[in-house]
Amino acid sequence: MAVAHKGSISMGLVLIPIGMYKSTVDNDIHFNQLDKESKARIKYKKYCSHCNKEVTNADIIKGYEYEKDKYVIMTDEELEKIKTKKDKTIHIIQFAKISEVNMIYYEKDYYAVPDVGAEKAYELLRQSLMSQKKVAIAKTVMGTNEKLLVLYPTKEGIIVKTLFYADEITSMPKPVPKMKLDENELNMAKMLIENMTKPFSAEQFHDEYQEKLREAIMKKIQGQEIVAVDTAEPSNIIDLMEALQKSLELSNSPSGNRKITGTA
Repeated sequence: MAVAHKGSISMGLVLIPIGMYKSTVDNDIHFNQLDKESKARIKYKKYCSHCNKEVTNADIIKGYEYEKDKYVIMTDEELEKIKTKKDKTIHIIQFAKISEVNMIYYEKDYYAVPDVGAEKAYELLRQSLMSQKKVAIAKTVMGTNEKLLVLYPTKEGIIVKTLFYADEITSMPKPVPKMKLDENELNMAKMLIENMTKPFSAEQFHDEYQEKLREAIMKKIQGQEIVAVDTAEPSNIIDLMEALQKSLELSNSPSGNRKITGTA
């Protein structure tokens, strides 16, 4: 696995060299865009409107538009020059309780893997955070962006979570009204939650739609017709109490958790 970012965790005077590796892999099916008539692949070319010609990556430089059609050029060397030694480290700013970081701020996750020789300092940080149920809040520059980070301890190692800044989070589109609830409905909803509660195991879940998509693609390759798999009529249940009651009945059935998704 290729390293996504190299740096050193800076905790006071302690430096812990690490590599950051992507924690996810893209397993989704991706479609190519084709011409409707010829079925040929659509390709996008990089084109200079002034020179009236196609350009390659070697011909492209970075420019910031400070006025209409006026650009200041920034080279990779110049961008590197403005980085301080602090910018090049993953410098810890503070520590905080895990519960204090709102989940809405989380952006991407990376595995933090210590370089050879840094394992002891890495483990010291991991165990210290775990024992106090805390995370480290840090910053570093990745590319041309200063990233706010959370160093999150786990049993296996440390996860580096990049965060959105507060000004990047939008507010709720509109306030959600707080309704006065019927006691019976609330109790029934709690019972439904209780009936459907069990320990979470990520291994039990997989992308079922992608499986159906792969199967449909194979059928098309073999010249078979795609047939609709869901012909059920929409539910006519509009009464909340009735919907809760039927959901509870289904949750008590052997395969209730699967059937409940079609209720209400």
